[in-house]
Amino acid sequence: MNKIVKIILIIAVVLVIAFFGLKSFTKSKSPAETTNFDQNGLTVQVDYSRPYKKGREIFGKLLPYGQVWRTGANEATIFDVKQDIKIGDKTLKAGKYTLWTIPNADKWTVILNSEIGQWGTTYDEKKDVVRVEVPVGKSAELIEQFKIDFAAAATGAEMILRWDNTEVKVPISL
Repeated sequence: MNKIVKIILIIAVVLVIAFFGLKSFTKSKSPAETTNFDQNGLTVQVDYSRPYKKGREIFGKLLPYGQVWRTGANEATIFDVKQDIKIGDKTLKAGKYTLWTIPNADKWTVILNSEIGQWGTTYDEKKDVVRVEVPVGKSAELIEQFKIDFAAAATGAEMILRWDNTEVKVPISL
């Protein structure tokens, strides 16, 4: 009996070490980032990982058009809002959500989903809270590492997703 307990403990320790080792390795390839917007009563925070282009063709190839993307790397991207807001013309209650997108050449579908805490490849469409379509633009420069920023806008803010030569602006308002 004592031998079995030792074997189980050794296996548990090895699994824990492997888990944290893998997590450190993936974070070194796509580092974690937090971006915030806090102006005029609008408070939004996004926690995500930033993959690199590394000479790859991103949209339409690495990220196929018409398929759900975790909008970053590693764990699913977290979108945390402190008050009820509008994303485009859709209302979103205060809370934490995961951010997903469906890239296409001319427009993206931006999705906020109620399931949080999952790895970025686990997506359940039934838990979508908001879906809006936004047009695709071209960035002024080539963006090597995926980036999410915010910019103040007349009615609130724009969440700006940039990677490669693509730029998508998501309108957020109170």
